Amino acid sequence: MASSANPTRDDFAAMLDEQLGGAEGGFEGRVVKGTVTNIENGMAIIDVGLKSEGRVSLKEFERGEGDHGLSVGSEVEVFVDRVENADGEAMLSRDRARREAAWDKLESEFGEGKRVDGRIFGRVKGGFTVDLDGAVAFLPGSQVDIRPVRDVTPLMDMQQPFQILKMDRRRGNIVVSRRAVLEETRAEQRSELIDKLAEGQVVDGVVKNITDYGAFVDLGGIDGLLHVTDMSYKRVNHPSEVIEIGQTVTVQIIRINADTQRISLGMKQLESDPWEGVGAKYPIGAKITGQVTNITEYGAFVELEAGIEGLVHVSEMSWTKKNVHPGKIVSTSQEVDVMVLEVDSEKRRISLGLKQAQRNPWEEFAESHPVGSTVTGEVKNATEFGLFIGLPGDVDGMVHMSDIAWGISGEDALALHRKGEEVQAVVLDVDVDKERISLGMKQLEKGAPSADGVGDSSSLRRGETVTVTVLEVRDGGLEVQVGDDGATGFIKRSDLGRDRDEQRPDRFQAGQKVDAMVTGFDRSKKPNFSIKALQIAEEKEAVAQFGSADSGASLGDILGAALKKND
Repeated sequence: MASSANPTRDDFAAMLDEQLGGAEGGFEGRVVKGTVTNIENGMAIIDVGLKSEGRVSLKEFERGEGDHGLSVGSEVEVFVDRVENADGEAMLSRDRARREAAWDKLESEFGEGKRVDGRIFGRVKGGFTVDLDGAVAFLPGSQVDIRPVRDVTPLMDMQQPFQILKMDRRRGNIVVSRRAVLEETRAEQRSELIDKLAEGQVVDGVVKNITDYGAFVDLGGIDGLLHVTDMSYKRVNHPSEVIEIGQTVTVQIIRINADTQRISLGMKQLESDPWEGVGAKYPIGAKITGQVTNITEYGAFVELEAGIEGLVHVSEMSWTKKNVHPGKIVSTSQEVDVMVLEVDSEKRRISLGLKQAQRNPWEEFAESHPVGSTVTGEVKNATEFGLFIGLPGDVDGMVHMSDIAWGISGEDALALHRKGEEVQAVVLDVDVDKERISLGMKQLEKGAPSADGVGDSSSLRRGETVTVTVLEVRDGGLEVQVGDDGATGFIKRSDLGRDRDEQRPDRFQAGQKVDAMVTGFDRSKKPNFSIKALQIAEEKEAVAQFGSADSGASLGDILGAALKKND
């Protein structure tokens, strides 16, 4: 029996367990230090103070091509996976030790928001794998760079900084971002550069990119926007008309937004402002030649000089073409004569007139076609109240339906003419201010009143009895003429006699002479005649001269006596 002074092997084991708190509780799942006791067959034999030593592949220690850096007696850190396997050896791992140490370090750096170093070493679905000194992290494809990267090969196996976005040690998940580091670095650089810039400063830059609304100019590490409206005082339809990518340009810093770190640039600000003194250069009423630069639904823009444009509103484009799209009157790049109507220097606006630079066509027509002259034109349109005739000078005249023909109703007269028909008419009136021309067609008919006195009705008086010759028999009455070359007029059907049988036009013949009374005149001073009115007047006169029915004489006796006296 062994004495207490000479403990047995079991006593030593019990004391070791007591010191370590049990094998599993003391060693398994921990990183411990050990000593290399031997190197054989590509394995390192390591003693970590357990009952048995463990073996670790030399490859887990390699720092380069075949260089493990170990020798007998070297102290290393390893992870104890199991205290003893089936062969009685400790299960050790250098890789696990490195990973555990890396996780400890990464958790600390993640908590402090620090960047970590790593290298991209593989591709996986949706991104890449990154070695963070033993711990494997996931780098999403969207977090590789600020802009999409087509080829990541140059970034592989290169030590570079990353920002940890998320980590879960229990699940072994780490998500990192390279883009966050680049954005932060660029923001720092932008802040440093912006501090060196000031509004109003003139700098040189290189055109980096061109869009429809402007261009981005690199000012040496920071971009500024050169808007298309700040490129030139003249109209610029697209930035590519003025600059090109890679071109070095001199610009002025217009505005710096400290919150968004955006910089607005300008080129035209370095030129003299053409709008200075524009009021004196382009006085109201001045006629100028310019070039059409842009056409819209509401008008056309005309360039008077580089940087100075005026607007011709659609209402000021033509005397005669109303409600027409400006593109049907002028075309882009066309040279036109315009008149200055209004100038607003503060708002940089000039109102121009295209029609004002040309003569008023109604004034020209009035000068060349005085009242009473004859014109020829095409029927442009027929309305319910008259005909519109196209006249020289691109103006229209109107023949009211009452001035189309004698002896028939206006509706019937309208029905005699069609659109596109060429007709002749007399100018009755020209109103330049109202842009109206009144025409008459019936005034050209045989015997109509004229300026030379032929067919003049001025000698006729209302109530006068005249002898007329039947010129034409119509359904509505008779077209007649006083004498051989006197005024022509019309006897309506109802005025052909007192009795219904006498009101038939077909009882008359062309060339027949009849007596009638002048009953009035129409708008054009053409006389109206009536046989019926003459009969009534003669009857009244006979009654007045030869008595009345109260005297005992019959109406027949009275009329007979009157006729006998006349005979």
